[in-house]
Amino acid sequence: MELGAAPARTLDQRTTRELTTTARTLLTDHTDLTGRADLTDAAAHRELLSAVRRAAPALGDRVRHACRPVDTPDGLFVLKGLPVDDAALGPTPGHWSAAGGAGALHDIVLLLLSALMGTPLAWEGQQDGRFVHNIVPSPGHERAQTGASSATLLSPHTEDAFHPGRAHLLVLGCLRNHDRVATTAASVRRARLSDADVDLLSRPVLPILPDAAYTQARNHVGRPPAVATLWRSPDGPRLRFDPAYTPLDRAGAAHRAAYRRLTDELTRVSVAVTLAPGDVLVVDNDLVVHGRVPFRARYDGTDRWLKRTSVRVPGCRTRPAAERHEHGYGQRTTEAFA
Repeated sequence: MELGAAPARTLDQRTTRELTTTARTLLTDHTDLTGRADLTDAAAHRELLSAVRRAAPALGDRVRHACRPVDTPDGLFVLKGLPVDDAALGPTPGHWSAAGGAGALHDIVLLLLSALMGTPLAWEGQQDGRFVHNIVPSPGHERAQTGASSATLLSPHTEDAFHPGRAHLLVLGCLRNHDRVATTAASVRRARLSDADVDLLSRPVLPILPDAAYTQARNHVGRPPAVATLWRSPDGPRLRFDPAYTPLDRAGAAHRAAYRRLTDELTRVSVAVTLAPGDVLVVDNDLVVHGRVPFRARYDGTDRWLKRTSVRVPGCRTRPAAERHEHGYGQRTTEAFA
C-alpha cells in the first residue's frame, strides 16, 4: 500500500479566511437562544441551509476552482490549509449522537465546500437525518464494519453502496487525528482487469445489503435487488463495491473468482492517506473505494474525529439505468437545497 499519494489542492490564507469568515457569519446569524446552531434537523433548519446555498456561489474564484470536479484517475483529492483550533474543539465525543453542536463552524465550512461541488444529502436512517455526520470511534463498535469502528480494518467500499441514491462524492473533513490513522483509497481506474472479468462483474448477479448503520433498512421486507459491481461509462469503468455486505456465497464459482481478482487489484493499487486537521478529502464515489486502517481507540477525548458530507452532483447520468428501479431498502434521502 502506497503512503500519502493523494493529489493535493492547497487553499491559501486569503481563501481560508474567506471560507471561515463566511461560515462564522452564517453560524452567528442562525444561532438559537441557547447560544448554539443545531444542524441536526433538516426541516427545522431549512433557513440555515438556504443561507448556505446563497452564500456558496458568492465565494471567490480560488475556492471555486479548488472545488472543481475530480480530474485525475486517482478519483480523489485533498483540500489542504483550513485552520483547526484543537483546544477550541473540546473533547472528541464518544458517539456521534453526543457531538451536539461541537465543531459547528466546521460543519458549515464543509457544507459550503459541498455546495460548490453539488448538493449535500441526508439519510433518514443515519445519524438522525443530519447533513454533516460525525465519524468517531465508539465503545462497543470496535469491530463493526462502520465508521464507528477502530480495532478492525474498515474494508474498502463504496459509500452507501446498497442504495441507488448514494452520493456521487464523499467529503471527509479532519478535525483531529493525533495518531495519524490512515484512510485507505483505491481507484478502479488504476486496476488491471481482463475483459472477461469486467464482463462477468458487469452482470447483476448479487445484491449489496444495507450496512449496520441502517437498522431500518436491514429490516426491509423487499427482495434484495441484484446489482452490477462494474459498469462502463463514456469516460471509463466505474464500480459499486462493498464486500462486507455482499453475499458472495450466492454466486457461481466464476463470478466469485472475478470478484476476488477485483478485490486483489483494489488492494494492489490502494493508497493510505493520512489526513491532518484541516484536510478535506474528496472522493469520487463511483471510482474509488475507501476504508480505514485499524487503530486503538482511547476514548479519552483525543481520538480521531472526522466530519462527513455526502454530495449528489446534479445532472450526473453515468450510472446504470436499471438502478432507477431499485427500492433502496425503504431508505430515503433528503437534498439540502430541495
